[in-house]
Amino acid sequence: MDAKPQLIERAQQGDKSAAEQLVLENAGLIWSIARRYFGRGVEADDLYQLGALGFLKAIAGFDTRYGTQFSTYAVPKIAGEIRRFLRDDGAVKVSRSVKERAGMIKKERQRLMGELGREPTLSELSDALGIPPEEIASAEMATGSAESIQRQTGEEGITLEDVLAGPEMEEGILERMALKQALSNLSEREQMVISLRYFHGLTQQKVASMIGVSQVQVSRIEKKTLERLRAFL
Repeated sequence: MDAKPQLIERAQQGDKSAAEQLVLENAGLIWSIARRYFGRGVEADDLYQLGALGFLKAIAGFDTRYGTQFSTYAVPKIAGEIRRFLRDDGAVKVSRSVKERAGMIKKERQRLMGELGREPTLSELSDALGIPPEEIASAEMATGSAESIQRQTGEEGITLEDVLAGPEMEEGILERMALKQALSNLSEREQMVISLRYFHGLTQQKVASMIGVSQVQVSRIEKKTLERLRAFL
C-alpha cells in the first residue's frame, strides 16, 4: 500500500510523528532495498538506516500534486543513498599495492604502444613486467573507473552499460560496487575478455589475436560472461 498523501504533507510541514509513522509503515520497502547491498562490508542495520535517510529525503522532495505513487519515487532515493555511501565512504576498497600495480601496468602499456606502434599483447605485457597475464587483468579490473562501463568497444560502438542494463534495473548499471563484485567472480579468461573488450575498447578479433584463440571463441566467452553478469546484477 502506498504512503498516504496526508501523512506525507504533514511530514513535509515538520510533523516528526508523521515522518516516523511513514518510516515504520514502509520499513518492509526500506529493508527490501537494503538487502540488495548485503555483503558489501556494511552492517545490515547501518544499511537500513541509510535507506531510511534516503526515504526521508524522498518525503521532503515528493510532490503529491503530480499523481506519481510515492513508493515509485522513493525506491531510487533509498537505493541512491546507500550507493552513495558505498561509493564515497568506500565499503569496498582497493589496496594500495593493487593501485600501484595497475599504475605500473598502465605506464608499461603506454611505453610498449609507443615502441610497437600498436596495442601490446597480454603476453608481451606480461613478459615486460614479469607479471602473469591473469594478475594484469585482475589489477586492471579492480581499479577500472566507473567511466569504463560507458566506454564504447572497438568498432561495434557498444558499452558494457548497454549490454547489461535492462528496464528492470532501477538506475542502470551505474551501481559501481555491484559491478566490481560481479567482475571479481569471473574466471581469469573471462576477466581478460571483458577487460579487453569493455575497459580497453578492443574488437573481438583483436582480443582473439591477443589471447591466442579464435574470434568465435571470444564471442562465445563474451556472451556467456555477460549472461553471468546480468544474472548476478
